Amino acid sequence: MKITPTIEKYIHHWGEMGIRWGTNRTVAKIQALLYLSPKPLTAIEISTLLFVTKSNVSTSLRELQNYGLVNMTHIMGDRDDYFESIYDVWELFRVIIEKRKEKELSPTLSMLKECSIEIENEYEVEQITRERIHNMLSFVQSINDWYEKIRSISNATLRKIMQLGNTITKLVGK
Repeated sequence: MKITPTIEKYIHHWGEMGIRWGTNRTVAKIQALLYLSPKPLTAIEISTLLFVTKSNVSTSLRELQNYGLVNMTHIMGDRDDYFESIYDVWELFRVIIEKRKEKELSPTLSMLKECSIEIENEYEVEQITRERIHNMLSFVQSINDWYEKIRSISNATLRKIMQLGNTITKLVGK
């Protein structure tokens, strides 16, 4: 694979976004490289293309495999391990959202449920504070419920729903 200026720009930006999303820059850059690559790559090829140490590549690939974003594959007659990204952007989106839900939404929902119950026994707390905790619980529960419904929809149907965005907005009112 040849890294052109445009591919380099994409990979660099993805790495910077990775930091904002709470992951390592190298992890995000490797995922971007593998997503753009027309064929699976070895750790050595990734290391060479991104100018990253092989040990950093190995650690990053394990993390990407644990996320479910990258798979290891083999080529007949070759002993090397090759790596490839999920190429379907909708499936990539689903995997990322599922991991974010596990790491962020689910623990927050559990904490809010506990707080919602516990705050009722704290008599010195203002009513508005109770209401705000209950409102936040209701909001996060709604997001969780929405996600649970969306995750069962096929990628094709989800794509159609997303394309209906303007129509839906007009239907329900801005």
